[in-house]
Amino acid sequence: MSKVVCDLGVSVDGYVAGPDQSRENPLGEGGDRLHRWMFETPDENKAEIDEIVAAGAFVMGRNMFGPIRGEWDLDWRGWWGEEPPYHGPVFVLTHHPREPLPMKGGTTFTFVTDGIESALERAREAAGEGNVAIAGGASTVNQYLAAGLIDELRLHIAPVLLGAGERLFAGAPDLNLEQVSARSASLVTHIRYRIHA
Repeated sequence: MSKVVCDLGVSVDGYVAGPDQSRENPLGEGGDRLHRWMFETPDENKAEIDEIVAAGAFVMGRNMFGPIRGEWDLDWRGWWGEEPPYHGPVFVLTHHPREPLPMKGGTTFTFVTDGIESALERAREAAGEGNVAIAGGASTVNQYLAAGLIDELRLHIAPVLLGAGERLFAGAPDLNLEQVSARSASLVTHIRYRIHA
C-alpha cells in the first residue's frame, strides 16, 4: 500500500532552510550546506537519493517552487532549470491560480489553490500505487504533520548549525514517532521515523 512520506535535509538545530531566501539563494543563507551529501558524496548515499526521487507524485509549497510572492511571474519555472529532478507530477500549494507547467523529463507542476487535503488527494490519484512525497518546505511539512497526514518522516541531518531560517516542527503537535532505521555517512545521518496516530 502506498504511503505519504517526507524526506528533508535538516540542520542539527532543526532548520530546513537558512534565512533570507532569494532567487540567488534558494535555500537561504547557509542552506546549501544541508544538501552537500547529495552532491559531494552521491555514491555513499545512493539508496537514500534513489528513494527520494522514487515517489509516484510530490506535493510542495509555493515557497519551495520559487521566491515569488503575490501574483505569479509566469516566466518563473522553478529553481531546477528545464528538467527538474522529479520526473513525475508535482502539486504546488498556492493561493494564486496558474495553469499547469509541463517540463522536460516528465515533471508537470500543477498549482493547487484549495488546500493541503485537496493537493494530497490529487497526488494520491496521480501516484497510483506509488508513494506520495511531501517535498517541503518547512511550512508545508509542518501543516501536513499537524494534520496527521504523513506516514513516514525521513530526516537527513547535516552536521551544520544555521541558527535561523525555516524550522521543522514549528507549531507541530506532539508526534508519536517510532524510529525505524538510522545510518551515518560522512556528511549526513539518515534517520527514518514511522508516525503513529
